[in-house]
Amino acid sequence: MRRLSEQKRMVERWRGIDKKGSDTAELMTLAAEANEASLREEIQSDVSELATELGKHELELAFSGEYDSRNALLGIHAGAGGTESQDWADMLMRMYLRWAERSGYKAEVLDITHGEEVGVKSATIGISGEYAYGYLKSEHGVHRLVRLSPFDSDHARHTSFVLIEVMPEADTDIDLVINPEDIRIDVFRSSGPGGQHMQKTSSAVRITHLPSGLVVTCQSERSQHQNKDIAMRILRSRLLERQLEKQAEEKAKLKGKRIEAGWGNQIRSYVLHPYRMVKDHRTAYETGNTEAVLDGELDDFITAYLRSIAGKQDD
Repeated sequence: MRRLSEQKRMVERWRGIDKKGSDTAELMTLAAEANEASLREEIQSDVSELATELGKHELELAFSGEYDSRNALLGIHAGAGGTESQDWADMLMRMYLRWAERSGYKAEVLDITHGEEVGVKSATIGISGEYAYGYLKSEHGVHRLVRLSPFDSDHARHTSFVLIEVMPEADTDIDLVINPEDIRIDVFRSSGPGGQHMQKTSSAVRITHLPSGLVVTCQSERSQHQNKDIAMRILRSRLLERQLEKQAEEKAKLKGKRIEAGWGNQIRSYVLHPYRMVKDHRTAYETGNTEAVLDGELDDFITAYLRSIAGKQDD
């Protein structure tokens, strides 16, 4: 039913574009006959809107994956480097929250572990909306920051790494079934910010999936029940992502290609010193407007990646 609904929306969208094109063509015929300037201006406006809409939906050519239309879970994990990397993880979390806001998606921080001094060690963000995973899958990989450290008394240049993982949100009991005997649930007291209630009650939840060894913790909510629900939501998506990775590995073996390891797959560099530039190493797209990128203007990077994927699919 979900796939049928998606296909209906897509058909309606393209029928709408087709009708706009036909209406504009008729208007062009009238303008040629009447030779009215007002009609020409209206045509130019319609053609511009139609071109923008076509360009946007052209990206759907890259959304051939079964889960591309799903909501996304975005994991942020600070690398080695302590305070510096944790601050970089915090900057990236803000960047993705701003991107979601700009793009009309609903975003919520499902779980977060704060750093000892500043920033975050890890966080999980849920981003809801049509094709959220299809767009954000371009962000999966290692993000590298080069800057003068604000935490170094000598103001030396530092390089920090953060791993971004993007997973499609799993549908309960449809994509996979988790047997109750396959999981172990532990509760413990929350750590970090959150007030006395969270500190004194065992509201934090740790779920271990015994067959795979995956461990998910959640301590961001005051209620143990809420933390358990969020942890299960994250666990399902991680298991689904692992299933997709295995399928990709099998396809790669058949094609004779080697799958690169996640942490070794540096996808983008953000350089704030000695010059300012953000460059994607997969598409070679770059910009000097680092402030805009860190404020959530990621569409050009995402579009460049999706167009490159669509080109490979055509080949």
